Amino acid sequence: MTETRTSSVTAEQAPVRPHGGQGGSSLMTERGRTTIADEVVAKVAGMAAREIEGVHEFGAGGVRAFGAIKGALGAEDGVTKGVSVEVGERQAAADIHLVVEYGVAIPDLAQAVRGNVIRAVERMCGLEVTEVNIAVDDVHLPRQESSAPADGEPRVQ
Repeated sequence: MTETRTSSVTAEQAPVRPHGGQGGSSLMTERGRTTIADEVVAKVAGMAAREIEGVHEFGAGGVRAFGAIKGALGAEDGVTKGVSVEVGERQAAADIHLVVEYGVAIPDLAQAVRGNVIRAVERMCGLEVTEVNIAVDDVHLPRQESSAPADGEPRVQ
C-alpha cells in the first residue's frame, strides 16, 4: 500500500477515529492494518497493574460494589474493572482506580503501576502510551482480629 495524499493531509495523519467513532486502534503498515479494540488495551493495562505488589483491588466504591454483585451472580470478575482507556491510531492513555494495601508507599506504588502498564501496552499493542493516571480510591486495612479482645474480656487491667 502506498501513502495517499488527500489535500494537505497524508494517510498517516488521519484522524484518531477513522471508523466513525468506533473503539480500537489501527496500526497501518505497507502490508495491511492491525486493529486493536479498546477492550484489549484495557485488559493489557489491567493485567499489568495487577502484577504490582501492594495493589489490593481496582475501582472506585461503586465499581467495586457492582463487581461484587456480578461475582455473586457467577459472572467473571473483569480484568478491566477500574481501568478505562482512550485509544487512538498510534497512542493510548489509561486511567486506573486502585485500592492499595495499608503500609505501601503510594507514590512508589503508583510509579511501579504506571511503568508496568506503559511497558506492557507498548510491547503488546505497539502503541505509544501518553499517560497513565492513577487514582487511589481506598486503602485496604489488615484485619486486626488477632489483637482484638475476646468477648467478655476486659480491655484494660
